[in-house]
Amino acid sequence: MSFSAAIITLFPELFPGPLGASVLGRGMADGLWSLEATHLRDFATDRHRTVDDTPSGGGAGMVLKPDILAKAIDAVSPQGDTRPRILMSPRGAPLTQKRARDLALGPGAVIVCGRFEGIDQRVIDNRGLEEISIGDYVLAGGEVAAMVLLEAVVRLIPGVLGGAESHADESFENGLLEYPQYTRPQNFEGLDIPQVLTSGDHGKIARWRSEQSRALTAARRPDLLKQRS
Repeated sequence: MSFSAAIITLFPELFPGPLGASVLGRGMADGLWSLEATHLRDFATDRHRTVDDTPSGGGAGMVLKPDILAKAIDAVSPQGDTRPRILMSPRGAPLTQKRARDLALGPGAVIVCGRFEGIDQRVIDNRGLEEISIGDYVLAGGEVAAMVLLEAVVRLIPGVLGGAESHADESFENGLLEYPQYTRPQNFEGLDIPQVLTSGDHGKIARWRSEQSRALTAARRPDLLKQRS
């Protein structure tokens, strides 16, 4: 069974967006994964299709109503659906390559895109939403964050990128940042491709790449090296 993504959003017209292009789009066309965007306003009960209300206790902005959002989640993810339910949220756990890989090996995901000041906590609790963040900053809504999550996940679905070697050496796959990459021409603006890469000695190339990965990680993300020790 292919990976099935369901999005609950106020802006379904944004999807698939970049997810429908390049290798991800080909993977979708080949049936390796699918995407369905559901409009939250379809579950509103008044003629104005209202989905939000003022925050209890006062404060700026609006909050997505729990009854409307719960109906949408139940419709998209009925009882027996084994897909994890995810809320894109700046207060969520950071998205990692490991979490992306775990999701890629599963049946799919139901992703809620928040707007305004957020969603009623009772929906998060009662519908078991896993909060995931793509960084320490705040966006206007969860749609772009959902695309980031899905791009990170879908490219890891077997067959989407081709062979597993396509991403085996990428940043974070082995706890290190990826080594520098080069291609022809041999000389570009006075800089040559490192000689070791054109030596044909695969052992030396592997050692050079490992050394470069470790040096880059030490300089830019020493926290990753601490996690490996």
